[in-house]
Amino acid sequence: MMDTNKEFEASNYGKFEIKLVRKSVVKAVNHSPNPFSVPLSNLDLLSGRFPVTYLYFYLRPKVENFRTFVEVLKSSLAQVLSYYYPFAGQIVQNLKTCELEIICDNKGALLIEAHVDIPLMKLDFYNLNETFQGKIVSIHQPYFPLQIQVTNYTCGGISIAFSFDHALGDASSFGKFITSWCEIAQNKPMSCIPNHTRHLSPRSPLKYEPSLDQAFIKCTKEEIKNIPMSHISLKRLYHINASSINMLQRLASVGSIKRTKIEAFSAYVWKIMASTIDQNHEKCKMGWLVDGRERISEGKSSMSNYIGNVLSLAFGEARIQELKEASISDIGSIVNESISKVSNEAHFLDLIDWVECNRPGLMIAKTVLGQEGPALVVSSGRRFPVTEVDFGFGSPLLGTVYTSIERPSAMGDGSWTVSAILWPKLAAALEDDSIFHQMSASHLNI
Repeated sequence: MMDTNKEFEASNYGKFEIKLVRKSVVKAVNHSPNPFSVPLSNLDLLSGRFPVTYLYFYLRPKVENFRTFVEVLKSSLAQVLSYYYPFAGQIVQNLKTCELEIICDNKGALLIEAHVDIPLMKLDFYNLNETFQGKIVSIHQPYFPLQIQVTNYTCGGISIAFSFDHALGDASSFGKFITSWCEIAQNKPMSCIPNHTRHLSPRSPLKYEPSLDQAFIKCTKEEIKNIPMSHISLKRLYHINASSINMLQRLASVGSIKRTKIEAFSAYVWKIMASTIDQNHEKCKMGWLVDGRERISEGKSSMSNYIGNVLSLAFGEARIQELKEASISDIGSIVNESISKVSNEAHFLDLIDWVECNRPGLMIAKTVLGQEGPALVVSSGRRFPVTEVDFGFGSPLLGTVYTSIERPSAMGDGSWTVSAILWPKLAAALEDDSIFHQMSASHLNI
């Protein structure tokens, strides 16, 4: 570990002041002195590179002071990085292949300590643009693929923001890392021995369904930078009661056919979404991130501890007028059918082969690139750790991802926390909705 021990100027951010106190580079203990490279898999290449941030809030921990809490984090982080060594490396472009790879050289992870001049209960947990962006969630050094910001509040409460480069992995990978870190901090045995092979091999000969050419596209950096943003993006955080989720599931289910909670939720949101799209569009899409770990059998062995990206996108399309008139159960059927097309081993093997046919270069879903009209992507974080994120000082009040996702609340009562990136009309529609409640300190009992 290396402390710069430098005091940073306090900066005024919106309604409260944040003071960056110290930056530390935490390196793995017991790491090989000889750097080595780990090539990215085909599905890593498809996921792309951008920061994925998970944010947790805690009441005052039972320790002497904030520094004691941070030192526990640093010590356990140095240990967990020995097991998750790519997270302490660098992501660089191989000059021969022109593709990204991870150099496992133990450069370290960046840990930032900060202080804000308000208590937790004064935070606006609903308007994430105003409260979190560039403040308690910030990216200071983009060449560190893992960055952690620990922020202390005047009430003694603490927030921890974990920011990962998406090339390192997906939500399952990051959940395993955070869980392992907490287990080490509590001197518990690790429940996951990470698999860093990143070996999702294409077949020979290569083959894939032609529909993948309609769903994904090879593109340039300029095309990604120029993704059309016709509306302002608003980041919002909602609380949804368990009773509302159960009610939606009943509405989406018919007879012996029982829809999942995420299918029912998606159907409800898709119907609201349709009411916010202007008349220039006849159709709209909804997408879902699908984890392939349970669908792919790598050498007939479990992929549950595989670290990397194993994601695909499923998309459903429907006419806007039909969505407005359809029942939740009818829309739920469209959701189920759309996700089912991707939730199988054949799709993921085809996708790996499709990437192989298009290497090298950048690849992305056409809908994400903005070529398919209005679309909203939903991702479920119900398996991501929330109450388990305990470093020995108690479970969090709130755990959320800083993108569009739903997850169980830290209350453990079946309610959901929904983090969303929305256009203004959709945000306004959800403000008037009886199921979506604007997240506030009262939902966290502080």
